[in-house]
Amino acid sequence: MTKVYILQHSSPRGDSVDEKLIGAYSSQIEAEHAIARLKDKLGFRDPRGEFTIDTYDLNKDHWTEGFGVE
Repeated sequence: MTKVYILQHSSPRGDSVDEKLIGAYSSQIEAEHAIARLKDKLGFRDPRGEFTIDTYDLNKDHWTEGFGVE
């Protein structure tokens, strides 16, 4: 099955969290290379910030429980 690697960054901003979807990559290595390119740039270099890479199978539902309040 084909996989995609989603790179995100989050950092605290006062009482909330600033979350950025950076991109989708074809491999873990490509996502890690993106981190290396971005980690020293404004908006990403805050030491309280965190990069995360999540792996998803393509053409598959990942959120199957519904959404919202009934």
